[in-house]
Amino acid sequence: MQLPDAEATFRELAEKVRGAVTRETALVGIHTGGAWLAERLREDLGLSGPLGTLDVSFYRDDFDKIGLHRDVKRTAIPFDVAGRDILLVDDVLYTGRTIRAALNELFDYGRPARVRLAALIDRGGRELPIAAEFIGAEVALAPGQSVELLKDAKGKLSLQLHHD
Repeated sequence: MQLPDAEATFRELAEKVRGAVTRETALVGIHTGGAWLAERLREDLGLSGPLGTLDVSFYRDDFDKIGLHRDVKRTAIPFDVAGRDILLVDDVLYTGRTIRAALNELFDYGRPARVRLAALIDRGGRELPIAAEFIGAEVALAPGQSVELLKDAKGKLSLQLHHD
């Protein structure tokens, strides 16, 4: 299976998002890959709205099964969520459970006016009725495969295929 080029896919996602956000739209990236993408989108699109990050580790519905991830990041929402237009950003959209957890955590900070979802990769396989409004690319993976977004020291993005 050949994965798409991450940088080209990011540019595709950025173009789709460009006309749908204002300079004041708040971007919130889900750690880790979604946070990288939110930072790049904010910079590349020239947005001046705030940037937040979420670590949904404690909000996942499978926390009791998978335990705590060894690299828990800090959630940082440095703005008032209430009444705000928010673009939630994730790297790979799969079952929808991470997005559900992110929405639960986000609403703990207030009730936004609107939340839209952008994902670099949509790999299908939804277990919850969640869909991204903006997608860089769709990828069909075989059972037992997963995809991970990586970022090198220079900030270049790449995708890596894993076999479970």
